[in-house]
Amino acid sequence: MKTIQRHTISILLENESGALSRVAGLFSARGYNIESVNVSMTNDPSLSRMTLVTCGDEQTIEQIIKQLNKLVDVVKLMDLAEHKHIERELMMVKIAAKNIEACAAIKRIADIFRARIIDIANKTYTIEVTGGQAKIEAFLEAMNDHGIQEVVRSGALGIVRGSATLKVDEKA
Repeated sequence: MKTIQRHTISILLENESGALSRVAGLFSARGYNIESVNVSMTNDPSLSRMTLVTCGDEQTIEQIIKQLNKLVDVVKLMDLAEHKHIERELMMVKIAAKNIEACAAIKRIADIFRARIIDIANKTYTIEVTGGQAKIEAFLEAMNDHGIQEVVRSGALGIVRGSATLKVDEKA
């Protein structure tokens, strides 16, 4: 029986138009699913870092990594599941604040999760939460009774613990 596991893959790729499209196209053409994807600049303006989360058995993940390495835009990649790593996600949630009691309860829950209230408007609180996937899911569950109006999530970001890095090797 094949065991399906969640994998976070960090990719350094050329900072050029169409690079993200080619990665997404690779997944689409082979029927692989992307759970989340984040792309941003690095400290090198010629490179972007993509953090991609997908699920699959060992053979599927191996195929994905081989196919990604064949893409001309991909400079280097790392499957974070093979290393001790830190993963975080950012979420912003808009919650109905119907009355004084609800406001107090929302504030208590936010404090318990070390979340920040970043906006208060007429009968709504917007709260920022950062953490691992389990914390994000637990926060949503705790707020379920308070009328969640909108949720925006970044998807996972990850970095290897310790001195290991995902960077282009320096030229001698």
